[in-house]
Amino acid sequence: MEMTSGPYQGYVYAYPHKTAYRPLDPRPLLSDIWAGERRDALFLYMHIPFCEMRCGFCNLFTRTGASEELTHAYLDALQRQARAVRHAVSDARFAVAAFGGGTPTYLTAAELERLFGIARDDMGADLSLIPLSVETSPATATPDRLAVLHAGGTNRVSIGVQSFIDAEARAAVRPQKRAEVDTALANIRDTGFDKLNIDLIYGIDGQTADSWRYSLDAALSWKPEEIYLYPLYVRPLTGLGRRAQDWDDQRITLYRQGRDHLRASGYEQVSMRMFRLAEPVGTPQMNVDSPTYCCQSDGMIGLGCGARSYTGRLHYSFDYAVGARHVRTIIDDFVQRPAADFAHAEAGFTLDSDERRRRHLIQALLQTEGLERSTYRTRFGSDALDDFPTLETLADRGWLAHTGDRLTLTDDGLAHSDEIGPGLFSPAVQALMSTHQAR
Repeated sequence: MEMTSGPYQGYVYAYPHKTAYRPLDPRPLLSDIWAGERRDALFLYMHIPFCEMRCGFCNLFTRTGASEELTHAYLDALQRQARAVRHAVSDARFAVAAFGGGTPTYLTAAELERLFGIARDDMGADLSLIPLSVETSPATATPDRLAVLHAGGTNRVSIGVQSFIDAEARAAVRPQKRAEVDTALANIRDTGFDKLNIDLIYGIDGQTADSWRYSLDAALSWKPEEIYLYPLYVRPLTGLGRRAQDWDDQRITLYRQGRDHLRASGYEQVSMRMFRLAEPVGTPQMNVDSPTYCCQSDGMIGLGCGARSYTGRLHYSFDYAVGARHVRTIIDDFVQRPAADFAHAEAGFTLDSDERRRRHLIQALLQTEGLERSTYRTRFGSDALDDFPTLETLADRGWLAHTGDRLTLTDDGLAHSDEIGPGLFSPAVQALMSTHQAR
């Protein structure tokens, strides 16, 4: 394992990253890709690549200023894709779902109703029976949109606030007003969703320990069931991409402050970023008859031009870009595709035995529950410590603990998740990522 210099190398939300994907030639049929794969506990992800503004730190696949004509055309294409996917994977059963982006609530209330209809009628997903999360923003969390989300079965709404201080929001190139944020949060609470998540960012220019504490307390005043704490990343092709100042010490200091404050406020840490309000004993579950999704082993079906799909051996999606011009080109191509074109996978990455082991390790280890060695052994027929002897490097640094059957990151290890994750990438994935042409 090659550990890099500094705790903030990259957020590992999936492995491998889409910059390791390459065009598939010939393009395989979805029916062939999913043949022999488990389909009884899948993740349905529907991607809406539109936002009202582009934040300075954002490197998501999204565009601003989309017209009603374009959003209608996008939903038309999404429906064509859904029907092609359903034809190829007709017996899919979903255990969890999410609408992401972009900002799904950039769509109007009527368009959101159509999005739910595509999930229900074209994909066969009963979103009232499974956990459904939807992302929103302060400007688009309006009562009419939220009413559609609630009626459609949404039980979790996630809102990117980032900072409750207007000057800090402007410094992150996110022009919003505190009054707008409070109105949006009130709308969400008034609608009655089971879970509210608030995203906050630390490391913003001008942010101090006191101002960070202010935003944390402002978020806590809404008693959110979840809070995500994100370090500010300055990435190529984003609005803050020319910033050269190194601020690792500031970020890790603020991270530890936020972590300790949330823990003291009754939140349990799930990962470096995620903190969850501890549920009272006896809290009812959504639906005990629904299948349970496991991110290490179960598949995912993504709809939309920025969504990725997973099987055990192939991860696939469409072309990837961050720059506005290239994102527009990809979206324009997506909305013009005929139905037959969606029966194939476009670009992807094939996971061999080693890559499947790495993915399982990374997905498990970066959570506070850690890696269960017996589960790993049952799945792969070997021990994780034998497969990845360089894990001892983490133990030597005090970042990894062996507790019975589990390998778990220590508090210091979790703080360095964005260094540990990339350090576990295979040489092949690292090479593909390094040769990807940023667009």
